[in-house]
Amino acid sequence: MRKGGRWYVALGGALVLFGAACTPGGDDDGDGDGEGGGEIVWALGGAEAQPGGVHQSVAELWNDQNPDNPVSIEQLPEEADQQREQQALELQAEGSNFDVLGMDVIWTGEYSENGWVESLEDVRGDIEGASIPGAFESATWGGELWAAPYNTNAGFLYYRTDLVDQPPDTWEALCDQGIEISQSEDIGSFIGQGARYEGFVVNWLEYYWSAGGELYNEDQTEVLFDTDLAVQATEFMANAIQDNCYAPGFNTAREEEGRNEFQQGNIAFLRNWPYVYSQVAGDDGSPANGNFDIAPLPTFTGEGTVSALGGFNNAVSAFSDNKDAATDFVVWAATNEEAQTMLATEGSVPPTLESVYDQLTDDPVMQLLGEILPDARPRPPAPQWNQISAEMQQTLFPAVNGEADVQGAVESVRTYLEGTLE
Repeated sequence: MRKGGRWYVALGGALVLFGAACTPGGDDDGDGDGEGGGEIVWALGGAEAQPGGVHQSVAELWNDQNPDNPVSIEQLPEEADQQREQQALELQAEGSNFDVLGMDVIWTGEYSENGWVESLEDVRGDIEGASIPGAFESATWGGELWAAPYNTNAGFLYYRTDLVDQPPDTWEALCDQGIEISQSEDIGSFIGQGARYEGFVVNWLEYYWSAGGELYNEDQTEVLFDTDLAVQATEFMANAIQDNCYAPGFNTAREEEGRNEFQQGNIAFLRNWPYVYSQVAGDDGSPANGNFDIAPLPTFTGEGTVSALGGFNNAVSAFSDNKDAATDFVVWAATNEEAQTMLATEGSVPPTLESVYDQLTDDPVMQLLGEILPDARPRPPAPQWNQISAEMQQTLFPAVNGEADVQGAVESVRTYLEGTLE
């Protein structure tokens, strides 16, 4: 199997308290200054936050080393949109039920501007030199550190080696191969994240970026949105639905739906994150087990690759009653080599500690990450990204599904982006 690069994405580590919201972090002296000891409630979601996931393993490792300040996981939903919604409800109410917030890398600006997280400038020196530069940058806003990098992420192309001789390097070739396989093998061609949520925007951006498009200039003072390239990306997705390049159910599929389809042997190609690798490789009953590999995502030209940069950082809630212990934990999770190695080896979750990659050069997922992460693109970490994403979902999703005019949709997106600079 082909493997390439250096990083992973996982979730693991401690006692899972599904009712952790009812048992917030403690404040031993009762004065509300956030300096007490006791339990640390870590609010994060995704498949690896569930029992048996790697984040649970990370929490258990901390608990073994820090029995006076144990971490319990408050398990949030699998999808990032729903995780943010649940965290925001608690934070808007200034609730103290969450001590540590597992934050998508695109939430940094919003959370800091809203006053929801504590500055970590005092521990910047403990983290900055150890973390991958791109991951560290995602945890900053306005030149200040607001979170501790935890795991990074990039999109992979998963493919069936028993059905595909070589992975395609263009989107057109992927559709041609996938349609041919689906007709001869009676399985689906290709699936990604096509439901109307943040994952749809991520997938659309990967097409748009692979065509050469940009959203803003580097300091986000100018809109560079190219409507011609946006039309190309949108029409590709629309045609992929009409021509059965996308497997049935694409427009309702999120990460786990896509993983399940691939793991059950129902599709030839999958766009998903690195965590899927260990899930499929560890399933002895999967038709894909032993018959799959990973490759960079295609582009329209066949040159290079581009992926959306993903991942999660850990931040300390501004309303926590246990800020000191929570800060210790987020620094530990970012810099402890054993914990960061767990992410890679147990959950195929790309760590952010740079030194881990030097030890895992034989790992296929780490190898591929090392190849594609240098060219991965972050979504703008602006405070208004949630609104931008919602607008793109509302405008582009109907166009992709044949319910709205493509040209009008992309022009509407450009107009909205220009409005964010006013």
